[in-house]
Amino acid sequence: MKLNDLASVGGEPLDYQKVTFDYVHHADQDAATPVRHPVVVVGAGPVGLALAIDLAQHQIPVVLLDNDNTLSSGSRAICFAKRTLEIFDRLGCGDRMVDKGVSWNLGKVFFKDEQVYEFNLQPEQGHERPAFINLQQYYVEGYLAERAAQLPLIDMRWNNKVSGVEQHGDYALLTVETPDGSYRLSAQYVAACDGARSSLRQQLGQESKGRVFRDRFLIADVKLKLDYPAERWFWFDPAFHPNQSVLLHSQPDNVWRIDFQLGWDADPEEEKKPENIVPRVKALLADSPFKDAGFELEWASVYTFACLRMDAFRHERVLFAGDSAHGVSPFGARGANSGVQDAENMAWKLAAVLRAEAPDALLDSYASEREYAADENIRNSTRATDFITPKSEVSRLFRDAVLQLSKSQPFARTLVNSGRLSVPATLYGSALNTPDRDAFEGRMVPGAAAADAPIVDADSRSRWLLRALSPTEFTALVFGEGEAAERSLRALADTDLPLKMLRLPLDPSHDLAARRYDARPGTVFLLRPDQHVCARWRQPTTQDIREAYDRALAKA
Repeated sequence: MKLNDLASVGGEPLDYQKVTFDYVHHADQDAATPVRHPVVVVGAGPVGLALAIDLAQHQIPVVLLDNDNTLSSGSRAICFAKRTLEIFDRLGCGDRMVDKGVSWNLGKVFFKDEQVYEFNLQPEQGHERPAFINLQQYYVEGYLAERAAQLPLIDMRWNNKVSGVEQHGDYALLTVETPDGSYRLSAQYVAACDGARSSLRQQLGQESKGRVFRDRFLIADVKLKLDYPAERWFWFDPAFHPNQSVLLHSQPDNVWRIDFQLGWDADPEEEKKPENIVPRVKALLADSPFKDAGFELEWASVYTFACLRMDAFRHERVLFAGDSAHGVSPFGARGANSGVQDAENMAWKLAAVLRAEAPDALLDSYASEREYAADENIRNSTRATDFITPKSEVSRLFRDAVLQLSKSQPFARTLVNSGRLSVPATLYGSALNTPDRDAFEGRMVPGAAAADAPIVDADSRSRWLLRALSPTEFTALVFGEGEAAERSLRALADTDLPLKMLRLPLDPSHDLAARRYDARPGTVFLLRPDQHVCARWRQPTTQDIREAYDRALAKA
């Protein structure tokens, strides 16, 4: 199969785990000198595919190389957060993800055999997307690949393995191995999205540093019809798996993900054998109404994990994203989600630099912003892992006391950590933010990802705020009617900048948006193409807006 064949599938169901793509000899392989491309993305997992789609939507031609010719097998990453779903919406494939996925907001925590408390990750109404969906990674990659097949600016090359990289002043030179032999490829910029064992990272003599956790976990994907709600259930020290932890998640197609903590001394090969997995699953089901239900194993893996990152995500012409740049434990679902957010941050900045709308220094902000986000994810992931897998008797006593107290004491629930689940980083210290001059309340500070809310458009149709933003340009939100709003609109128009202007009346239909943005008549929020707030004012001048725009493009 060729990638373009996916564009003609027309929604027909595919077994993405069995799809194989054809290797195709490319004209670049016969060129006398290396052909120059604006961007080469290495790695066609969720991060590389998302980045390639985003660049193509920005009208930037992109070459996407992958050393394999298949999509993911096994569920792997399954928890995709609200912010990631909003990015998928902008990339044109969010609806398919949500329609197929299992949506959930509620999590429950059990200590031994008793529920101690539950939490709602999205208690407030007025969001288009749920807090999370569970969706097997092969579906995510399949839907992204189908979207990529619709975009002629993406040049997908399977069985193209990068075996060398050389840095030059204004380009990087790649050596690529194929079934027909090697060839060389030149790129103004290279995005390394080639995973935790990144060959590009090794070829540049770089490494990821951090902490390796001495524990092992078994993932078992079990096909089973369970009448359990779509919730996240986490057990500490249950009777069916004593002195360890267990996590249960529902996936599409009647598949359940079960994570069993095993301990460091477990033999990975032995634990993956069906004769050892089946008794664990039966023990979990034994006290449920489904103890006699038949089930089958679909996929299993044993993993260890580490929390680590590269010192710097940019190395001249090569930028690192996703697992090639950073790694976290799976508790909190911060791996794939942060990788897709890396891609979104990088795409609009690469596009602006390649179109000569911004200096090369804008790409330094990709590194600084996403290094900050990685540190936040690593910090949360490390704390969760330390709570879940205490390394001393004192730590275990503390953890168990906290769990016992959490049944009745709200303060103790704030200390329970079964994985602080992924939320987008607020880029407080970004050099692209314009500091506030006016007083505001709420979470929509410069650096925050924009909050969604229901709105009504000019044709009186109900819509969602994030859907109304420009997918590739800066957007200015202007609140209110009357003279104050008109002055703000005139100030924006006088800038002659390529901005989308979205006006939101302060009426009952927009009350939630007004509250989330602490809006008054004339209030303006300037949003970057990746939907992060970069400036806000009560009443901006034309100069205010121009300066903020330049600052957000690293011109200031």
